[in-house]
Amino acid sequence: MTDRDEQPLGPDDYDAQDAVLDALRDTEPHTPDWEFCEGFLAALVCCRRPIPPEEYWPVLLGPAFRPMEQMEFVWRWRRRWHEVQHALDAEVETLEDERSYQPEMLDVRGAVLALPEGERGDEDPATLPSFGETWAHGFLHAVRSWPDDWAPPRDRDAASMLEDALGAVEDLAAPDTGVPAVSMHVEDGPPSVSEERLSLYGEAVWAVYDLRQLWKSLGPRVAAVRKAPEPGRNDPCPCGSGKKYKKCHGA
Repeated sequence: MTDRDEQPLGPDDYDAQDAVLDALRDTEPHTPDWEFCEGFLAALVCCRRPIPPEEYWPVLLGPAFRPMEQMEFVWRWRRRWHEVQHALDAEVETLEDERSYQPEMLDVRGAVLALPEGERGDEDPATLPSFGETWAHGFLHAVRSWPDDWAPPRDRDAASMLEDALGAVEDLAAPDTGVPAVSMHVEDGPPSVSEERLSLYGEAVWAVYDLRQLWKSLGPRVAAVRKAPEPGRNDPCPCGSGKKYKKCHGA
């Protein structure tokens, strides 16, 4: 991996990712936006088993997606993957730390409310996705797509940690019904996000840290080794000698 491959994504990179997704939506209407992809990516980084690209691209962008035809998109995806992984492995005490994971989320309601009233259209801002909602749905989509890899471990404390962490992400996937207090779109903009929502956001991000550390500590699930049934004493010996098992390898 070169230094160029490790460069964090900037605004132009995210705009380029959105442009590719918009183009894909012309032929595949259900193509998600980048925020959904961001949540999906974060879940893949945390997953107990490394999910290979040939397995996750069809789940995220449909079977018609051709990575070899979208090399720039894939390259930026890999850069973001490295950035998220590096952030989740950093020992941070606060989300204000510049090394911490900062999900790429949009305050859609805040963006609409910041427009002049005549340009907002007829849609009620309250019906638009809440801050972090789309990201959380992307994360949970990855979790539900590989249930065996997200199955609770046998250890009771680890299973409880998994349940609590996924519960925090699920809480963020619900609409924000609190009283708007701040704007995450522009400083001093019309309030669009509640204080309760900001608290849920912080809990969800810390939950991602917990999930990353949980699965790293446990490692990939080990498949049980099944022993072939042993032949009966009077059965022919499987070695092909023609003798009964009890007179040959079973002796």
